Amino acid sequence: MTQTLPALRIGWLSHHVEGIRPLKAILAAGFPVHAIITLEDELRARRSGAADYAGIAAAHGIPLHHVRNVNDPEAVALLKGLELDILFVIGWSQILHPPALRSARLGCLGAHASLLPANRGSAPVNWALIKGENLTGNTLMRLAEGVDAGDILAQRPIPITPFDNVATIYDRVAETNCEMILELLRDLSAGKPLQARPQTDVGAPLLPRRRPEHGLIDWATPARQVYDFIRALTRPYPGAFSAADGVRMTVWRSALLPLSGSLAAPGTVLGPLISDTPEACGLIVACAEGAVAVLELEEDGSKTLSGPALAQSGITSFADPGESRRQNQR
Repeated sequence: MTQTLPALRIGWLSHHVEGIRPLKAILAAGFPVHAIITLEDELRARRSGAADYAGIAAAHGIPLHHVRNVNDPEAVALLKGLELDILFVIGWSQILHPPALRSARLGCLGAHASLLPANRGSAPVNWALIKGENLTGNTLMRLAEGVDAGDILAQRPIPITPFDNVATIYDRVAETNCEMILELLRDLSAGKPLQARPQTDVGAPLLPRRRPEHGLIDWATPARQVYDFIRALTRPYPGAFSAADGVRMTVWRSALLPLSGSLAAPGTVLGPLISDTPEACGLIVACAEGAVAVLELEEDGSKTLSGPALAQSGITSFADPGESRRQNQR
């Protein structure tokens, strides 16, 4: 006689777009979610890549709870009152303290977008691109005290090609989140225990947190580094920035050109990049070695400049906005 196991009581803790796709995947696979916990709207609005979970909660009749801090006594009491078997923490910026970690019977399970223990800490995909790495990955783990230090449940490698950016990598991160979480839930539903292995080298330095002001482009670096920096910070993140003829601009897209050597002072516009494909038009900008093509600019709080309009914009140089202001004041 086949034993029927009771359905798992699943909770979902997220405020980031990273959590939307796997949540939809487990719902589509027939696993009921008993609660979604997210940040209060005011706090969520300040986060890069924030997502609104109200729509998916309403569509599936899932109770939606808002918290300011998951470690507050009120939030911990909420979690314990839900009597969850598993709390998935996918796209959440606060480190869970022991009382919150103990709120679910089988534990709190989270994902980190790297092949742990490599790239533990903040913004792992952004940093992997900035550092010019050609391989990253995704790790499903049981959360523990400390940053990204829990036992590993599953991992998936993700190659980084020269044609990727932070959005395309996170798309594959979301895909692997779906794969690993569904595999785990199916195993648990079949009566299999959680299989985890401890991490090694958890004392390695953590990746530092990134903030919007860290996005200043250093044109006095090789073209490949400039290209990697821009694609690491593009949408949905705040973007890399520079001053174009003294006006602060966000650089959303660039292309790496097959040029080498020192062509001009870093940041100098060498000329327009002209094409009958509008998306390929832009400005050729000198770096310490080689050059990149800037393909899309946006003046802060203003219009986007791309295509033939950018190629014909007459911009002559890019620089540090602070340095541009100092030169204009002389």
